[in-house]
Amino acid sequence: MAEVAPFSEQALRTQLDRLTTLREAIARVIVGQREVVEQLLIGLLAGGHCLLEGVPGLGKTLLVRSLGQALALDFRRIQFTPDLMPSDIVGTEILEEDHGTGKRYFKFQQGPVFTNLLLADELNRTPPKTQSALLEAMQERTISYAGTTHVLPKPFFVLATQNPLEQAGTYPLPEAQLDRFLLHIRVDYPDESEERAILAQTTGSASADIAAVMGGDDILALQKLTREVHIGEDVLTWITRLVRATRPRTSEVQPVRDWVRWGAGPRAGQSLVLAAKARALLLGRLAATRDDVAALAPAVLRHRLLLSFAAEAEQRSSDDVVVALLQAVPFPA
Repeated sequence: MAEVAPFSEQALRTQLDRLTTLREAIARVIVGQREVVEQLLIGLLAGGHCLLEGVPGLGKTLLVRSLGQALALDFRRIQFTPDLMPSDIVGTEILEEDHGTGKRYFKFQQGPVFTNLLLADELNRTPPKTQSALLEAMQERTISYAGTTHVLPKPFFVLATQNPLEQAGTYPLPEAQLDRFLLHIRVDYPDESEERAILAQTTGSASADIAAVMGGDDILALQKLTREVHIGEDVLTWITRLVRATRPRTSEVQPVRDWVRWGAGPRAGQSLVLAAKARALLLGRLAATRDDVAALAPAVLRHRLLLSFAAEAEQRSSDDVVVALLQAVPFPA
């Protein structure tokens, strides 16, 4: 794709208008879930992957598919099942024959991961061996096979869905893979008015169509702009202290010492900075604030905290730890 040019004021307004159009296009299909849609777009702007978790039937797959339709990008979907193999994701070598010379040779057949927007549907329904096939793709944006490195298209996003682990037939995602996700987004039940609107909208003969409103160059330009959003030294210091306070050996936050076995690493801080910048841009601001950090801290940290047996016994969640962190770690004066 073409190199991204510097932003003028008019170009900035144009890109922000396209963001608004993108949100409106998704809202025509997805009823409610405003916070979920916002966090999904934040992941898009920050160039990170998102993990959506919720019970079946809440529209997780529909939401990701709608986003794919609104973006002029190559979109593919993988339904993860217990018998799925790594080669079904990354690809495999096939034996071909040159009809002119009669020689045989191996040719790499690309798998569905070679796309711009990959929907990994029900990622936790496949064993860890197959889940790990996405690790290199998510971190390096490359695939290594038979000694050759294949570069994935740009932009590249993995939007994965999973059912809660208490559902039958699921496999917990490894901590190393969870850390590759920028945001862990919880999808909850709709309220009564939203659920009624869903019933009315999805049981009739009319269907809402989504036209593509943004392309790959636009997304790359917005990602570049996201990194240029200002973040103050005080906000950066607070993020550093929040992440460091998640580590029980050195933390002064008592709930962390009681409930956390293993805290977040530096990648969590990087993710929180980028997510805060992306939220500021999504709301039309060119500077990230402490409110952006506080709003996204649960989605950035909840999957990066390994809870202790004491937390499970007291029925505490990682969100409880994040709430305690935000209350206990003071913002720099």
